[in-house]
Amino acid sequence: MRISIFSKERRTIMKRVFCFLIVLVMVIAVHLSQVVPVKAQETGSIEVAVGAICRDVVDRQPLGVGNSFPASVGKLYCFTKIVGALSPIEISHVWYFGYTERARVNLAVGSSAWRTNSSKIIQSHEIGDWRVDVLGPGGEVLQTLQFKITP
Repeated sequence: MRISIFSKERRTIMKRVFCFLIVLVMVIAVHLSQVVPVKAQETGSIEVAVGAICRDVVDRQPLGVGNSFPASVGKLYCFTKIVGALSPIEISHVWYFGYTERARVNLAVGSSAWRTNSSKIIQSHEIGDWRVDVLGPGGEVLQTLQFKITP
């Protein structure tokens, strides 16, 4: 008789553990099914609505936009308006002189339409082709902005 009581108690405990595990797996599955599409949308729909190399940024607007600047310019800005982020993300502006990376600036994007900028001091001897790659949160190139420094 003791054996059947022990077995019945053991079966009850095993049923409870099994039910708990089933519920836990279902909760995790529901959570993951909601997280994965959001992550795909965050990175899949990010784009640069406005990208510009300019002499200044005033009131969140680029001023002196161009693609050629004299060596005496001193400092340039890369201005971007990022659209499509469903939650806060981080982008990067990567400045290149020729094929050499000269600066990498990580920038927060806090909403679905966000303006941000980085700057780079240009030395008077750095004459030639430049570019800024705007990278998304996964490191993908969203846009490349090319410009020249002239003597």
